[in-house]
Amino acid sequence: MNIQWYPGHMTKTRRMMEENISLVDVVIELIDARIPYSSKNPEIDELAKNKYRIIVMNKSDLADDRATEIWTKYFEDKGFKVLLTDAKSGKGVNSVTNMAKDLMAEKIARLKQKGRIFVPVRAMIVGIPNVGKSTFINKYVGKTTAKTGDKPGVTRGKQWIKVKKDFELLDTPGILWPKFEDPEVGLKLAFTGAINDDILDMETAAYEFINLMVATYPDRLRERYNVEFDTIEPVHEIFEK
Repeated sequence: MNIQWYPGHMTKTRRMMEENISLVDVVIELIDARIPYSSKNPEIDELAKNKYRIIVMNKSDLADDRATEIWTKYFEDKGFKVLLTDAKSGKGVNSVTNMAKDLMAEKIARLKQKGRIFVPVRAMIVGIPNVGKSTFINKYVGKTTAKTGDKPGVTRGKQWIKVKKDFELLDTPGILWPKFEDPEVGLKLAFTGAINDDILDMETAAYEFINLMVATYPDRLRERYNVEFDTIEPVHEIFEK
């Protein structure tokens, strides 16, 4: 099952990001902690190559703790600051302010030495569709400023949000990249809601999901659906159960 999804509005979003990247100091990228590799848009690294970077591993409450530790170290070794969050409950969300200010500390000090009295931190927040960006922003700001939904594509335009007197956030729509080279990436994005259901063969996707879970977390599958099965059973039999 080879899934590809790159609707026209994403081309427009990428162009908007390119036009506005010079206005910010920090790029905050939300990824899904359950699928860190698959949910990290490779095009963001090129777009934000001269900016301070924060990787927010959202939905960390749903992820494998040991795997999260490994991925955290992986991203830190590449020079990113990493923050674990659960945007739904708000856990970890407010830590992003100090993390961004720490990254900006030297630049702020230099500008103040040159006579700038007030130096706000401006950040762009990016991520794939349905990664929890709007929920993250609403918890962060403390009020509903971004529309949320359980389907991809809820946010369609940019908006500046004043979080604090000295911290401004540029919200952007969720964006994927034009082609998933690895079919497994497309599948995992589909499993976690980043792909529009309308383009999917849901039964085939369910078979693929069962295959993945049987190979990696069979007990989770048993617990979630309250079924018993042997890992050598044919997928269609597990599906029927």
